[in-house]
Amino acid sequence: MSYRPNALAGIALSVAAVACFATLDTTTKYITMTVPVLMALWFRYVLQAVLTTAVMLPLYGRDLLRTAHPKYQLLRGVLLLLSSLLAFLSLKYMPVGEFTAIVMITPLAITVLAATTLGEKISLLRWILVTGGFAGTLLIIRPGGEVFGWSMLLPLTLVGTNAWFQILTSRLARTEKSETMHFYTGWVGALLASIALPFVWTMPENWGQWLGLFLMGVMATVGHFLLILAYSRAPAATLTPFFYAQIGFAMLGGWLLFSHVPDQWSTMGIALIAVCGAAGAWLTMRESRIRMSLPPAET
Repeated sequence: MSYRPNALAGIALSVAAVACFATLDTTTKYITMTVPVLMALWFRYVLQAVLTTAVMLPLYGRDLLRTAHPKYQLLRGVLLLLSSLLAFLSLKYMPVGEFTAIVMITPLAITVLAATTLGEKISLLRWILVTGGFAGTLLIIRPGGEVFGWSMLLPLTLVGTNAWFQILTSRLARTEKSETMHFYTGWVGALLASIALPFVWTMPENWGQWLGLFLMGVMATVGHFLLILAYSRAPAATLTPFFYAQIGFAMLGGWLLFSHVPDQWSTMGIALIAVCGAAGAWLTMRESRIRMSLPPAET
């Protein structure tokens, strides 16, 4: 398989983005061991909102604020804030690698939502890949086993909220600039998180906590910027298979900071999710190429 220079740049940017997100998740797990989750969440969103505004507003001016769908921008911000809250709570109780692998079934969950709520036709191969991805999830959480607990339900709920967030994003992207969506997402999350801040605020005790909180905001902001740049250079179907590199980065972070190595069953589940997810992305790219090669329909 060969890629054009722009596509190669997009792939490199997407891999760098997921490395940022894995760093964010690893840092989040470390910080939420000593800092309230809602306080960490506030830092993450305020830094993203401020940094995004500082960079984007001078470039785009008032055009950055223009949106045809303010209600959907608000809903998108709420969905991402809820997803972030579920992610922070999940990371507080779960290893980073296993958490990341479960979240990576989101594209497969979107397939199910597209079939059940949007009426889209799904091929048998896609259903097989969806089944394989969910089977991998069961190998990680193992309902009824010793490792299963209520915390395992958090990333599964996150998959649902994140899937709806992605579907809404794909709809808004048809008429809205990605920079505008990123701007509103950051400020919606920051303002809503600020409501809870007075009830959970505790002064960070050392420079390590301050540095971790700052790093979370920077990694979230830089990761999203890199994704914007990646999508401007290559289509989503080309980039999606490389997003699964985040599982590897997350497992590395979990090993370096927490000395955690997934057990045999979890490793099998992680591998199954990665294979099914990457295969689903490859199938999307293949179907896109077939559609582009077909002659236009006569009208």
